[in-house]
Amino acid sequence: MSRAIFLSAAALLALSGCVSVGEKVKLPKQLYSLSAAQTAPAGPAVSVAAGGGLLVAEPETERALAVPRIAVQVGPGEMAYMKDGMWTERPARLFRNMLAETLRNGGKRLVLLDDGEAVGVGQRLSGRLAFIGYDAQRHAAIVRYDALRREADGTLSQRRFEAMEGDVAPRAEAVAPALNHAAQRVAGDVAEWLK
Repeated sequence: MSRAIFLSAAALLALSGCVSVGEKVKLPKQLYSLSAAQTAPAGPAVSVAAGGGLLVAEPETERALAVPRIAVQVGPGEMAYMKDGMWTERPARLFRNMLAETLRNGGKRLVLLDDGEAVGVGQRLSGRLAFIGYDAQRHAAIVRYDALRREADGTLSQRRFEAMEGDVAPRAEAVAPALNHAAQRVAGDVAEWLK
C-alpha cells in the first residue's frame, strides 16, 4: 500500500512540472473595437416585404488580417503587428457589425447579419476587407474595403472604398481610434452607395 502511495506521489510531482497553476498571464492594457458613428434609434419595428431586406456578410480577408491584432504594413510585402494592439474580435467581424449598424441608422431598412440563418433578403452586401491597419511608411491608419453588392434580381456591382487618417503616431492608443474613424468614413460612403 505504501508503495502505491509513493508511486502516486511521484507521478503527481512529475506532472507538476508540466502544469502551472496560478501562473500570471500577461493581458493587454486595453482591447480595441470599431463602433458606428451613430447607432440606430430605438423605436418602431422595421417591416419590409419578402425580399426587401439587406444582408451584410462578413468580408473576406487575407490571413494576416484574420487575427485579433492591429496589423502594420512595414513595407512592400512586409507585415507585422502592433505591440499592445489587440482587437476584441477579428477585425473583419468588427467591421461587418459596425457597417450593419451604420446601415440601420436611418431606421427604415431591415439589415441582417449573415449568420447562416437569414432568409427572405433581396439585397446582399459582401466583399473583401483588403486592409485595416497602420501603414508605417505613411504614418497613417488605413481602411480599404472592396464591396460587392448583389441585387434581388442577381445584378452585381463592385466598388472600392478607402479612408486614411494621416499623421498618426505608431502607438496602439493612437492608431485604434484613427482606424475607427477611417472605418466610420468607409461605412458612411457604403451607406450612400446603397441608397
